[in-house]
Amino acid sequence: MISFFSRQWQDWVHRRIPRADTRRFNQKNIFILPTGAGVVFGVLLVVMLLTAINYQNSLIYLTTFLLGTVFVGAIHQTHQNLSGLVLTLVQAGEGFVGEGIAFRLRAAAGKRGAVAIRLSCPGAAEVCFHVVPGQSEDVTLAVRGQARGYLRPERIRVETRFPFGLLKAWSWIRPLSSAVCYPRPRPAPEALATGEDGDDPQLVRDRQGTEQAELRPWREGDLSARVLWKRVARDGQMVVADWRGGAGQPDRLDFDAFPGVDHERRLSYLSALVLARASQGVPFGLNLPGERIEPDLGAVHVRRCLRALAVWRCDEPA
Repeated sequence: MISFFSRQWQDWVHRRIPRADTRRFNQKNIFILPTGAGVVFGVLLVVMLLTAINYQNSLIYLTTFLLGTVFVGAIHQTHQNLSGLVLTLVQAGEGFVGEGIAFRLRAAAGKRGAVAIRLSCPGAAEVCFHVVPGQSEDVTLAVRGQARGYLRPERIRVETRFPFGLLKAWSWIRPLSSAVCYPRPRPAPEALATGEDGDDPQLVRDRQGTEQAELRPWREGDLSARVLWKRVARDGQMVVADWRGGAGQPDRLDFDAFPGVDHERRLSYLSALVLARASQGVPFGLNLPGERIEPDLGAVHVRRCLRALAVWRCDEPA
């Protein structure tokens, strides 16, 4: 019975607050109820009123009505503190499973401003902020990624208890955009060793065979992508990596290089290898079933590979 009413409530909220990256809060989507302190305050007012009626004491009447006016004013003020606030999801971040993935939101207030606004979400630490009247404020909510793929919170709660904490007014924003969770890196079975200087790659591959890099001085006509720029920055030597066993082609990370291993663990191995290749500054490509990424260098290429691993065979939320 409880689950039935819970589902009905969830369906009603979802109809009233559809998914959108921008939400303006007003009387149609703001909910307000007393807090625990507000309930105690209300009970105290009732007791004071009964005492005043019983003893016909004018001073108690006056105190009761004054406190009751404060309570009514708190209802109005708490609601107005949230009303008119516009919350926009500016950017849904990317990160690894188990890390806090940043959702950057921009809060814009009207003429009244917004004080002590709280953002919360399951798997995220609560964030509190203020917005000056007529201005905007950027806030970041870090949501913990539980599994690789797309991450989209069902609801982000927006709440205020200003000014007295006697009442809480709240609503939700249901983001439309999704963040991306990369597979958690795991050390791969194939060994990835480095030279004595700690930067020059020597790829030691398994029985299936892959390329092994040899280092030589730079010659005119060599591609700049094959230069080990970290070594250039360190000691000024222009060194080029030559690959053997693959017609001189850069290293390729292959999904099928780990026989007998389940898919998720393979993706974790590849995630660790992508990070290793990126730290060494060597070109690499990525082969996944149904997708092939050509060898390249740079942060954009690394991000593209990690994203491909994250969303492999994952459907984007509707």
